Amino acid sequence: MSGQFAGAKETAVTFRLTGIEQSQYSPLFGLETEALGALGVERHLVSAPHASPCRITLDDAAPGETVLLLNHAHQTANSPYAQSGPIYLREAAGPRFDRIDEIAPALARRVISLRGFDDAGAMVEGELTDGADLAALIERFWANPRVAYAHAHYAKRGCFAALVSRV
Repeated sequence: MSGQFAGAKETAVTFRLTGIEQSQYSPLFGLETEALGALGVERHLVSAPHASPCRITLDDAAPGETVLLLNHAHQTANSPYAQSGPIYLREAAGPRFDRIDEIAPALARRVISLRGFDDAGAMVEGELTDGADLAALIERFWANPRVAYAHAHYAKRGCFAALVSRV
């Protein structure tokens, strides 16, 4: 235990939580409503708190902000578990959430469906948890050596929330 006090508990880095890379959707930001509609994208003015979780910042857009609602392919593995679904993106998104061993605010305040996938993109774990308890569930998933990565989904509507990677 070099560099630590006797009896101090070592903490292991267990997961990396990341939002969607903004650059893949930035060409949409600022487009006219008609142009967005032609692409199957909708612009919404947020009217209530905690109603529109941004998948870039992994926090909720505030009332008065604009968000884009669009379909995002989040599980692109060539498997029966390939998935896409609706997501919100803030048009004025700040930096992408990319942290180690930290649960993002929008996830922490919701019930989460965590889905663990193997290297071939097959789901091998799945469980619901309170967002405040998500880190413990991730750690349990990592105990299964078949789980290569996980996706967090907002359980209420089933929408993709964030990628969870091993570190």
